[in-house]
Amino acid sequence: MGILKSLNPANQEIVGEVRVTPLVEIPDIISRARAAQSHWNALGLEERAAMLKKSEVIFGERMQEHGELITNEMGKPIKEALFEAKFLGVGLDRELDEIVEALKPDVIEDRGVRSTVYHDPLGVVGAITPWNFPMSMPSWMLIPALAAGNTVVFKPSEETPLCGQAYADVLNEVLPKDVLIVAHGADDQGKAVVASGVDMIAFTGSRAVGKHILREASGTLTRVVLELGGKDPMIVLEDANLDKAAEFAASNSFRNAGQVCVSTERIFVLDSVAEEFEQTLAELASVMTVGSGIEGADVGPMVNATQRDHVLGQVEAAVAEGATVLAGGKGHHDNFVTPTVLADVTGDMEIARAETFGPVACVTRVASVDEAVEMANDTAFGLGAVVFGGDEEATASVARRLTAGMIGINRGVGGASGTPWVGARESGFGFHKSKDGHRQFTQTRVVTLAQ
Repeated sequence: MGILKSLNPANQEIVGEVRVTPLVEIPDIISRARAAQSHWNALGLEERAAMLKKSEVIFGERMQEHGELITNEMGKPIKEALFEAKFLGVGLDRELDEIVEALKPDVIEDRGVRSTVYHDPLGVVGAITPWNFPMSMPSWMLIPALAAGNTVVFKPSEETPLCGQAYADVLNEVLPKDVLIVAHGADDQGKAVVASGVDMIAFTGSRAVGKHILREASGTLTRVVLELGGKDPMIVLEDANLDKAAEFAASNSFRNAGQVCVSTERIFVLDSVAEEFEQTLAELASVMTVGSGIEGADVGPMVNATQRDHVLGQVEAAVAEGATVLAGGKGHHDNFVTPTVLADVTGDMEIARAETFGPVACVTRVASVDEAVEMANDTAFGLGAVVFGGDEEATASVARRLTAGMIGINRGVGGASGTPWVGARESGFGFHKSKDGHRQFTQTRVVTLAQ
């Protein structure tokens, strides 16, 4: 029997361990989930939502415990980890109300007929989640899937199995048996879930793995929802508040050590204000503390040595090709990377093309707004984008020219309550949140009667 040991990336100490799910057990797990689904669905939408709402209190009681676990297992600074843990419970009641409203049948009457549009469960959903938000991303997938009447086989990241298990444990305190089943392991277990005959795959992670899942799912036309990362641009216009723009860039490039799908990785600044912006951003980066997240450092470790080497390799290659280090640019110790600001980054550098997923902000000076937009859109990704400017109408006009699923004006990309979390191009296939996002986990059926 295999054991998966979870290591603290800040010091390599063992945080805990879980049993790896043998591949031969996956078919039985799917069968158990499928057997439980009919009873779970029969409870009805509102009763399922009411049952899930009971977990809100438990999440609240365990917020500190969960926050510390997130920090110890993947390195996120404790303040950020507690914020993630807090919102597992806070807002859950409202989200479930939104899901219920989204999934209620719609009645349409026209020309002597009455049609009822139902949003029925698909069956068994396979959910494969990432390590960078190890408890909130499961929530994004599992809550709407379960509320819709599906059962779920949940494979958390092998980097954060304890967080995934802790999240599932809370839900399983309020759910019937086998409605939510956890399978632990790495690539082999993920591939086994994908190939198991589930009715839907929900995945957040790398573009390469997402494409593999899509290829595998195409053979049986299995439903998929894929969030596949980004290479988010930021445009700084001449009339932008440069202090606020730099503060945002520092926050969004370096939070969670840059291990965020909507992290700002490419910054395009108009020539006339570039020097001031670069200087301010470099100053902000240079005063950030680097160290153990549990001790309150601003920037914690990379999740593992592989990710650390990937980030430093991109930085070293960029410098060799002519980029200038304004701040950071090196490893700190063990799995740590200092907050790094690079100037003179060109579009042909690897660091401008491939996802970095580390605490690195790349600045490119541009001569015009048109050049900024062209370079921002010159990517296979399209998750988020940000524009900072003074004139509201002109800034909004630039925002509308960007090819991304979510665009923030003088702020981050998160939208108002009820808006989707959605990517364009190769950053997404399907999406989460919102009425239409919740319906991704259902099969639409239309029943029509003559009046």
